[in-house]
Amino acid sequence: MGIFSGKNKGKKAVTAGAKKKKNNFGKYVRRLWLLYFAGIAFIALLFWLADHDVFGKMPDFNELENPKTELATEIISSDGETIGKFYHQNRTPVKFTDLPPGLVHALVSTEDERFYDHPGIDLKSTFRAIVFMGKKGGASTLTQQLAKLLFHHEGSKHLLKRIAQKIKEIIIAIRLERQYTKDEIITHYLNTYDWGHQAVGIRSAARIYFGKEPKDLDLAESAMLVGMLKNSSLYNPITRPELVRKRRNVVFRQMLRNGYITEKMKDSLQKLPLKLNYHPELHNTGIATYFREHVRQFVKKWIREHPKADGTYYDIYSDGLKIYTTIDSRMQTNAERAVREHMKNLQKEFFRQGKSNKTFPFVKLTRKQIKALMERAMRRSDRWRVMKKAGIPEDSIRQSFFVKQKMRVFSWKGDIDTLMTPYDSIRYYKSFLQAGLMSMEPSTGFVKAWVGGIDFRHFKYDHVDQGARQVGSTFKPFVYATAIIQKHLSPCDTFPNTPYTIKAGRWGLQKPWTPKNAGGSYGGWLTLKEALANSVNVITARLIDMVGPQPVIDLAKQLGIKSEIPYAPSIALGTPDIKLYEMVGAFNAFANKGQYIKPVTVLRIEDKNGKVLYEYKPETRDVLSPQMAYVVTNLLEGVTRYGSGARLRHSGMVNSPVYKRIITGYPYKFTNPIAGKTGTTQDQSDGWFIGYVPNLVTGVWVGAEDRSVHFRSIAYGQGASMALPIWALYMKKNYADKDLGVSDKPFPKPDGIPVNLNCDKSSKKNDSPSGDTSPLDNL
Repeated sequence: MGIFSGKNKGKKAVTAGAKKKKNNFGKYVRRLWLLYFAGIAFIALLFWLADHDVFGKMPDFNELENPKTELATEIISSDGETIGKFYHQNRTPVKFTDLPPGLVHALVSTEDERFYDHPGIDLKSTFRAIVFMGKKGGASTLTQQLAKLLFHHEGSKHLLKRIAQKIKEIIIAIRLERQYTKDEIITHYLNTYDWGHQAVGIRSAARIYFGKEPKDLDLAESAMLVGMLKNSSLYNPITRPELVRKRRNVVFRQMLRNGYITEKMKDSLQKLPLKLNYHPELHNTGIATYFREHVRQFVKKWIREHPKADGTYYDIYSDGLKIYTTIDSRMQTNAERAVREHMKNLQKEFFRQGKSNKTFPFVKLTRKQIKALMERAMRRSDRWRVMKKAGIPEDSIRQSFFVKQKMRVFSWKGDIDTLMTPYDSIRYYKSFLQAGLMSMEPSTGFVKAWVGGIDFRHFKYDHVDQGARQVGSTFKPFVYATAIIQKHLSPCDTFPNTPYTIKAGRWGLQKPWTPKNAGGSYGGWLTLKEALANSVNVITARLIDMVGPQPVIDLAKQLGIKSEIPYAPSIALGTPDIKLYEMVGAFNAFANKGQYIKPVTVLRIEDKNGKVLYEYKPETRDVLSPQMAYVVTNLLEGVTRYGSGARLRHSGMVNSPVYKRIITGYPYKFTNPIAGKTGTTQDQSDGWFIGYVPNLVTGVWVGAEDRSVHFRSIAYGQGASMALPIWALYMKKNYADKDLGVSDKPFPKPDGIPVNLNCDKSSKKNDSPSGDTSPLDNL
């Protein structure tokens, strides 16, 4: 019994120990479960707290529907090209249908393989990001990346804050998935990402890195952009092309892994170079830079005058407006190339001649006058203004202009890095000849090309609409038109080419006025058509004496000229300062059957949703009858037939040394009807040519910033040498592009012409005394 009793006692002790051990294990299990559920509850609490804005405000439905992203304002040409943007962030959204399939496949393969299968989060990658604090991968889904881009951007270095941000990111991602389709999320993500170099959003990235729209991206280009998503600062094709190429090839491997391309395709694609076509979209670069600045001022003025319903104002830099303009990008390109081709040669000749001028670039100025002129230039400079505002004494400011500094300056061969004093840089820039060109459609008033200067980066002044310059003989058609209308003259009526004096006391003259013909040649009788063709001053003086200055002024004002025109007979020879914009608008009425149309540049403005905010209304008025407008046009055709504009047609001067040095593309050999007028001002400070065909009117001005900067010789300084070649080059380029539809037909002749027009002398040479004719016309 005792033995068995001992055995039972031992058995009971073992059983008790086992039970105790079992109870302890159960306690551990219960604790683990409790810890597990507590962890879940804690995480749930964190999500609940985040959802109730404890960790910071969460976006509501409206914010998710309309996230606050800055959108660039687009300037769109009449042929549908984006010619410029205004922005804080260069973002222009596109639709999913604008994205090439290869881009979408590359994006999903590389950034989120299970994108179409998950509800916005991938639990495995999310917990990994929380546990490892992002060291083994961050937000792995595209939706989470979009949430981060839209609502909290960069992560914090603090652990708790990073966890809070990750929780917020997950909640936002789930909300985004509920609110948007998968395609919309992809589109939104690509429209939001910043690829660097002002390329915010896929459209800007495609245009800046490849010079094309997103829908035109090929697979290699798409893969490069997707590869940059890892870190666009590090994977930058401009600074680290080889690194970007390797990253692009990783994208190809991912596409193979996901079945979007074959092994053979991958191998061939990986061998391709990057093939960048870098087009930075900056305000100072690209086409139509001067015009874009004109548009910006137009829209800013409109915004000030048209607040929103809530009293706030549109923001031209962030509201994603679309500005539809009249500019034709093809004509604009032709105009800019024409200006560049001619001005490059003209400037070279100007510098060559300046070597013999000790006061270059100034002509006929004393050293004292030059010193005064440069003093005014220094005081108008940004440098003087900034230093003056900082409280620096004027003597110290002036001295700073004579200390050499490193600077980059303009040249026709490209910008030059040099060491130069600010004083010398001002004088250097004053030595450059400037140009302005404006081209418009007669029947609509639409401005098709606008070139305000030679380089917007270095010369901001717009010579189309900012500056008024003396117009010279381009004013004479207004005198002729007035005389023909009031005195019922005919282009075939003749007048003596002899000196003519308007007596003192007449038309407010203080003393007698006797204008002279250029070259001092007189003799014989000339028809009005011959006189205008060769800009004969004495006959123009007779005409204004017949009608008086006021009717001429009135006609000019009716033709849209707002610049001041003094009451004096000397206006007949073009003494008023008038803007190129106004002169082209006035000549346009002659081509438009006598109806003036205010030049139009902006057709309409839309908000980001396509709602029309502004639409132009034409401003028109009838100034001349169609018959009288045709008579003036007929007169102006004589200029290009046998007058100062005849070099548009003839090739007899091609061997002239002048033309070899400065004229590009000569002889022009136009055969179609062209009406136009050259103009040259005193001392050759300004050269003009305004010419037109039935459906296009174009004006060109060439001169320097200061009127004391000019050619010494009229051979180089007249309008026919400085401005006319730009017009000719521009029109040749336009005619070469048949899609532009520039007319080469005769001007349509209305019925009921009241005067005789059959007085042309087809064999007439440029041997009439003239105010605009170059000695070269007889070479």
